[in-house]
Formats: sequence, C-alpha cells, structure tokens
Amino acid sequence: MLAERETAFEQRWFPARDGLMLHARDYRPADQDAPGAPIVCLAGLSRNGRDFHQFASLISAHGKRSRRVLALDYRGRGRSGWDENKANYNLAVECEDVLTAMEAFDIARAIFIGTSRGGLILHLLAAAKPELLEAVILNDIGPAIETEGLKEITAYLGRRPEPKDWNDAAGILRATHGSAFPALTQTDWHEMAMAIYTEKDGQIAPDFDPAIAIQLRALDLSQPLPDLWPQFDAFTPTPLLAIRGEHSRLLSVATLNEMARRHPAMRRCTASGQGHAPLLHKPDVYAAIADFLGSL
Repeated sequence: MLAERETAFEQRWFPARDGLMLHARDYRPADQDAPGAPIVCLAGLSRNGRDFHQFASLISAHGKRSRRVLALDYRGRGRSGWDENKANYNLAVECEDVLTAMEAFDIARAIFIGTSRGGLILHLLAAAKPELLEAVILNDIGPAIETEGLKEITAYLGRRPEPKDWNDAAGILRATHGSAFPALTQTDWHEMAMAIYTEKDGQIAPDFDPAIAIQLRALDLSQPLPDLWPQFDAFTPTPLLAIRGEHSRLLSVATLNEMARRHPAMRRCTASGQGHAPLLHKPDVYAAIADFLGSL
C-alpha cells in the first residue's frame, strides 16, 4: 500500500513572517469527504517532515477514516530555508512558524503530533493558542527532559561520520542507535536514512543547518534543565496521547506518571523495542494512534 502512496503528497512552500521560505508535505486523504480534523506533524530537533512519511501515507489512505496530514520542515531543516540569523533556531520562533503554516493552509483546528522538539513546541502552543488543538500526541517527550538523554543526542549529532553511500548511511544509524531499537528492520533503517540525510554535490549529508547542532552543544548540561510543567497543564482540556519508547532515555517513566497524574484522561502507549524517538508506523504504535483518533 505504501508503494502506491509514494506520490500522495504535495510539496508546499510558504513564507514565514520574516520572509524565510518554509516547506511542508501535504498528504491529502484518499476519501476527500472523510470527516475529521487534519493532522499536523512536528519533527525532532534536527529532523524534518520526511520522518512522518510512512505514518502519513497510512493515515491519509485509511478509507473513510483517512485524514489530511501536514508534515512540516522547520526553518533550517529539510527543504525549508536556512536562517542567516542562527539565533532564530529556537522554540518561540518555530512555534510562530507553526502558526504561520496553519494560516497558510487555512487550518483553523488540528490534531498535532509532536516528536521530541515538536512536542516542546506544542507545549508553547497549548499555552498560547489552545483553541487550535483538537487533540495532541506527544511522541517520547514531556515537560521534563532527562539530561542524560539530551547528552546522548548532543554526542551523536557532533560525531556522526559522513556516509559513503545510502547503505552506509543506514549502517551508521543502526550502529549508533541499534541497541535502543531492536524492533527496527533493515528496511526501517534505510527509510530512516532517507529521512535524515540528503544528497548534496554528490555527498550524503545530514539534512539540517549545522548551526542547530552547534547551538545544542553550547548548552550547559551540568545544570538542571528548565521544565514546562505550567505549559503542560494547558493540555488538561485537550485529548492527549503520550507515547514513550521502551528504551527511551529522554522521557522517564517518572515524568510519564506525573503527566498522567496531572492529566487523568491522558492515554499512554509504550513503543516496544524502540528508544528515542519511536517510529509511528510500527504496528503497536500505529494501532494505539488509530484507536486514539477513532475516539475523538
């Protein structure tokens, strides 16, 4: 089914409020008359909308339950422009870009999926514009981030070798993350490589502005990280699903439990055999998301 849906999205560009051109993939539902709010997907720190391709292809092809899916590339990632002002790679500006995308695509209300950094952006959105949130799915992220998990991200973004070819790119990812992701197949690693890397001037390179990794390495991780519990509390009236990778080191079980205490109606899903951040199209995670969407 995915092979038939490879071209089931439009490449869309729109200007940010400061004029920088931003990009999104727009997956139209197979049933144009299918009811339900669209889904807006927000990726992780150095990632882009391609992360959601397999998931978006499944959801947009889901017959009478199909939904429109918009997968955004933040500034400096994927096909969006790189910002000359590197200080603009921050949550507040990226949250504003999400609001601009909503206006550009005439979406008044949506179901949001936030993976890692995308979930942090959703915390800000919940506090500033809760009326936009039909429902929220947080993928391996919460209002409190474990420092050790962030140190791991900082380390592998700083030492990732240059792949010789696409097979090598998949091998590098598997060697780096394989112990936390025993559930992934060789196909999964190749698809992940295609999402993370791009080909530039005959070389395969990470598809993001290197300034983003430099910013992360500049953080003082010897100090406690600020949390977003007040912003998380703004999710209380909103249907919420929290996904945690079984082997995640960024979202702790203790944080997940506190999220559930503060939001008693929150649903939970543990992504078996996955770490940070889980692939959403794996059967157990996809089933939990489909059930959650069906409950709305």
